[in-house]
Parts: sequence; C-alpha cells; structure tokens
Amino acid sequence: MTKNMLITTIGIIGAGLVLLAFLMNQMKKWKNDSLIYDLVNFLGAGVLIVYGLMIKGYPFVILNTVWALVSLRDIFIDLKKK
Repeated sequence: MTKNMLITTIGIIGAGLVLLAFLMNQMKKWKNDSLIYDLVNFLGAGVLIVYGLMIKGYPFVILNTVWALVSLRDIFIDLKKK
C-alpha cells in the first residue's frame, strides 16, 4: 500500500465512522444522547484529526478537534447518567 493510499484509507475510515453515527441517528437506531452515538462520533473525529494532520489540512483539524471535544464531553455526560 502506498503512502497516498494509506492516507486516503485513514480519511475514508474517519469519515465513514462520522457518517455511520449520523445515519444511525437519522434512522432512529441511535439517539443523539446515547453512548454509542457519541463514541462513534468521537472515534471518527479522532481519525479525521490524524487524516487532517497528514494532509496538512489545518482548518479540517480544527473542525474535527472541536467535534471530538464535544463528543468527549457528551461521552462523560452519558457515563454519568448510568
């Protein structure tokens, strides 16, 4: 696997995770205040941060850092509810 293919694969995985959370929420399978929804969003944003750093897309890194931090906050809120 070439470096470009690896970078692209990382981006696809990150975007796929965020889209999975979005689609599951839209299909009413996951609520937006559920732990699984927040975990998948957090993981997807984390992978997209790595991708953004690899491509030197710093605005993309900022966006996904905020996304990850909000998701992490929601994970803690979800865990306190249990």
